[in-house]
Amino acid sequence: MSASEIGLVGLGVMGAMLSLNIADNGFAISVYNRTTSKTHDFMRDEAGDLASKITPTETLEELVASIAKPRAIILMVPAGDAVDSQIEALRPLLDDDDLIIDAGNANFHDTIRRAKAAKSKDEAYLGIGVSGGSEGARFGPSIMGGGEKKYWDRVSHILEAISAKYEGQACATWMGENGAGHFVKTVHNGIEYADMQLIAETYGVMRDGMAMTSEACGSVFEAWNEGPLQSYLIEISGKVAKENDPETGKPMLDIILDRAGQKGTGRWTVIESQQVGAPVPVIEAAVAARNMSADLDTRKAGEDVFGSAPSPLPADALSIDELEAAMMAGKIMCYAQGFALLNKAGEIYDWKLPMPQIAEVWREGCIIRSSMLNDMASALSEHPERNLMFEGYFADKMRQSHDALRKTVAVAVTHGLPVPAMSAALSYFDTMRTARSTANMIQGQRDFFGEHGFERIDKDGGGFHGPWVS
Repeated sequence: MSASEIGLVGLGVMGAMLSLNIADNGFAISVYNRTTSKTHDFMRDEAGDLASKITPTETLEELVASIAKPRAIILMVPAGDAVDSQIEALRPLLDDDDLIIDAGNANFHDTIRRAKAAKSKDEAYLGIGVSGGSEGARFGPSIMGGGEKKYWDRVSHILEAISAKYEGQACATWMGENGAGHFVKTVHNGIEYADMQLIAETYGVMRDGMAMTSEACGSVFEAWNEGPLQSYLIEISGKVAKENDPETGKPMLDIILDRAGQKGTGRWTVIESQQVGAPVPVIEAAVAARNMSADLDTRKAGEDVFGSAPSPLPADALSIDELEAAMMAGKIMCYAQGFALLNKAGEIYDWKLPMPQIAEVWREGCIIRSSMLNDMASALSEHPERNLMFEGYFADKMRQSHDALRKTVAVAVTHGLPVPAMSAALSYFDTMRTARSTANMIQGQRDFFGEHGFERIDKDGGGFHGPWVS
């Protein structure tokens, strides 16, 4: 048997699907899983007609021996210590120019550390973000590469072949050195959190404020998916809302517990935004909302003490068209913040992030894919460092929709409907169009109690003090 072109460690759902994708695209692949029975099950139950392109192995030594030199091995193991352990186990079996590719949901700080360690030993290493869930892994994910360009180039023909395609263009791009790929994936996930929360809040206004059934909500999302809000998340929200539970016959949304899970990437986005000074308040609100959703007992206690929050809206209080416009405005704010964070982090970590290509990579395969990303790619091509909300198409959209966002937030707040992400989007918009903010008061306070000094509007330089400082 001829040697495989690439190897893969970890046959969980994502690893198994990615293996099938690689084989389906004509590349011979060797696979290994720590639990040997899982490898056998994979070959028996899932490999099917692709089995001739897949070499199952039972030891790391056997895996390494089955791959053509210079070897490339993808790790699809849980993020964190498991990745370090797997690298430690593999390295003694590999040549220095054999490439390890971490394709899991790694924290980009870990990727930076691993890349630096590999470079110090002249070993080959890549960290790539892979988005699209199990379906994307099987039929074409969005792939965001990070590491030395020469290593990306070595395997780019495989990664581009297995990636999603947008009008024939591969949704797989090298983003920059060390942790750049995993950072772009982290921000992708942060935007994903915010987009999902905005949709959930819109659903809440329809359900609790407008007394609409799940079926009716689903029809609204279906209609929106035919317009400027067209996206994967809007599409599946319509399907989720319209589905009934096979056991009870009730709408699925009526029996799903309102406690949202998370795996940490949204939280990483928020933490890093604070570290680099690039605020992402819509994403922060989305992460906080998930945390509050998890505190179900406290929320129930709150209702017992204060009564139920939502009250029905008057019939003419808010229209579906206004809700759609509000959703558009919130979505633009969410993406604008995400790309602003990418720009700021790129400066700090010395990544020359290809901003238009990031938008292009997200057009297919990933969870946040939407028709809007085409316009974002165009805007970023002209002004990659400018806030998206100021760019032609998006500036026009904000002029058309921010009043609807304001009305939606006002009506929701007045009637006790929680809309934290929409409120954050509106506050961000208002703050970023206020030339004279209220931070002068904060500077005055800081100077009063700590003599921190301030700048004046009528003089150059800083270090000025008020008369309260003797």
